[in-house]
Amino acid sequence: MKVTFPHMGNLYVPLRTFFENLGAEVVVPPFSSKRTLEIGCRYSPEFACLPLKVTLGNFIEALEMGADTIVMAGGMGPCRFGYYAEVQREILKDLGYDFNMIVLEPPQGHFWDFIKKFKYITNKKSFKEIYLAGKLAWEKIIILDKLEKMVNHIRAVELEKGKTDKAYKKALNLISNARDEQELAFARQQIAKEISSIKKAKERNLLKVGLVGEIYTLLEPFVNFNIEKQLCELGVLVERSIYISQWVRENLLPSFMKSKEPEILAKLAEPYIPCFVGGHGRESVAQIVSYAKQGFDGVIHLLPLTCMPEIVAKSVLPMVSKIHSIPVMTLVLDEHSAEAGLRTRLEAFVDLIRKRKEEEEFGVLSWS
Repeated sequence: MKVTFPHMGNLYVPLRTFFENLGAEVVVPPFSSKRTLEIGCRYSPEFACLPLKVTLGNFIEALEMGADTIVMAGGMGPCRFGYYAEVQREILKDLGYDFNMIVLEPPQGHFWDFIKKFKYITNKKSFKEIYLAGKLAWEKIIILDKLEKMVNHIRAVELEKGKTDKAYKKALNLISNARDEQELAFARQQIAKEISSIKKAKERNLLKVGLVGEIYTLLEPFVNFNIEKQLCELGVLVERSIYISQWVRENLLPSFMKSKEPEILAKLAEPYIPCFVGGHGRESVAQIVSYAKQGFDGVIHLLPLTCMPEIVAKSVLPMVSKIHSIPVMTLVLDEHSAEAGLRTRLEAFVDLIRKRKEEEEFGVLSWS
């Protein structure tokens, strides 16, 4: 059995660790690229959203490399993500590929059924073995999330441009190659040493921008044209609203292990979206309110074209922006999006909020 899965940011690192520690042979697809997108678009329905097309491209490239078992997450609610696996399964079968697909649906009280799927993938390993493999993978997820937060902070103030990116790549390799908790602890020490050696400028009047929206377009740098790095290059401190650890908690862990954050966010969004609309639509609105309360200078809302939950969220953003006095820019992404166009819009938005901040300091602007 040769297991593969789609790319979504750095999710491949803990997934490879988890399956390899359970004795499975892992085929990590090539990082998403123009070829991946072209393959996915060629065989996907035109009206399907971008994540389906890119992840289909990931699967085809992995099957070409010899993978025979695809692991894909499922979903629930109005978001079409819950149908991805079934649509992709039929497309791949029509193309003549021979494979098995394991769909990991949110447990929703049926956690043992969830574990049984892992036992099937890993030749019926014991619960203890699954737990130990999951523990190491989870620790990697936590370190990766902390690393990404640090990098987004340091990039904006580094004195030697590119030094943070070099340290980040080195850190990813250290985390990925750690085979046990001892090696991971050593990797953590090396990363801390590498990060602390980066010389930083003083943080004076730096702009703070939050990123909200659909999870895949937030986490996958190929799809969003590495927007976090681009904003940092413009001298902006970036904070993303979703990280891998949050997604795992909300979708793959039993209810008693989940955090209370979704309930808190639901209350923040209630005046604008009083019910669940699928995906992270309600959370996007809530995070914008939260960023406004924290004094952020602006928010960028990312979504793939035709994403229903985020379209619902987008409909109330002008009201949220006005009431909470925070600029919000929405970026809709599909296979026709281009980096040059996105960069132009980012530069314009950053110029706008920088001017707004300067004018507010002198008391000459009221946002409305």
